Amino acid sequence: MANLIAIAYPDQATAEDVLATLSRLQTEKTIELEDAVIVSRNQDGKVKLHQSAKLGAAGAAGGALWGGLIGLLFLAPVVGMAIGAAAGGAAGAMADVGVDDKFLKELGAKLEPGSAALIVLVHRSTPDKVLPEISKFGGDVIQSSLSDDAEAQLQTTLASHQAAAV
Repeated sequence: MANLIAIAYPDQATAEDVLATLSRLQTEKTIELEDAVIVSRNQDGKVKLHQSAKLGAAGAAGGALWGGLIGLLFLAPVVGMAIGAAAGGAAGAMADVGVDDKFLKELGAKLEPGSAALIVLVHRSTPDKVLPEISKFGGDVIQSSLSDDAEAQLQTTLASHQAAAV
């Protein structure tokens, strides 16, 4: 089961830096993310979602593979790949996996203008390796499905960086 964690940052650049750190940690197998989205609120109050997954590209690649295989059966692999890629890309772009967009927009509406939040669905992690890496950026936990103890530990770790930076 995945845990939802939303951390607010003073600006979008900081949220992007944390996401880049989490992406690096994911390649190192220290954390496994199901979804990651940056929600920003501009100075005018408009909320924008910045999805990290490229679902349309993944769908197109999968569609091309299946289209090519089906095309081989009918002796037209190139045509099958083209049709499969188009269908897979369209399906992938329309698919909505991960955190619900309506929830993300509601969460974004609560942010201060000019700030951002990183929302992640964490499938698995090694907290003693992940927390020191993300604590450098500070932040404020605004929503989570973690246990009360785990959420308090995360907030304390993030706050200790902010106190040290001041």
